[in-house]
Amino acid sequence: MRIGFDFDNTIVNYDQIFHTVASEYGVIDEHIPVSKLAVRDYLRTVNKEDIWTEMQGYVYGARMSEATMYSDVFNTLQQLKNAGHTLYIISHKTRYPYQGPQYDLHAAAQAWITQQLRYQDLRLLAQEHIFFELTKEEKIARIEYLACDVFIDDLPEILLAQTFPRSTQAYLFDPDQHHHALDMPHIKVVSSWVNFASALL
Repeated sequence: MRIGFDFDNTIVNYDQIFHTVASEYGVIDEHIPVSKLAVRDYLRTVNKEDIWTEMQGYVYGARMSEATMYSDVFNTLQQLKNAGHTLYIISHKTRYPYQGPQYDLHAAAQAWITQQLRYQDLRLLAQEHIFFELTKEEKIARIEYLACDVFIDDLPEILLAQTFPRSTQAYLFDPDQHHHALDMPHIKVVSSWVNFASALL
């Protein structure tokens, strides 16, 4: 099969690094949970949306190397590769932040992949199988162009889009069950990478 993966918040877990950076900025209290969404929601409620926007550029650029992957990502990718499946990363990511220092976010993400998604000297994904698209529309078009049999993403809006290819089985990665109330009859929901692997292997 041809299996596509979203990158941010699907492969990469930003909970700890966003909490750490927000603490360094001095913009959150100790009671804020170690969660990217908790940090975002708190900053929005206290009228600090601009700080949140700048923080995203800083984390995705200067601090990307400190981000971790979700549990069992590596083992799942390795198992799928060893089973003969073709793997792609297809992400929607701007090249530069909306505000603040103009880090190259694509280069930072590529460096993370090179460092983290490798076994000894072998990459789990070929360089030509990694795509960072500038818009959500281009991301969906890439999924269709590559004829992915399966695609996993943390955003329902991607998987529910009218242009999302009907021939691709959509999986929603929802580890914290944020979207359990949505009506998504054609989308399979998984809460962990172990669940995802079990569905495919």
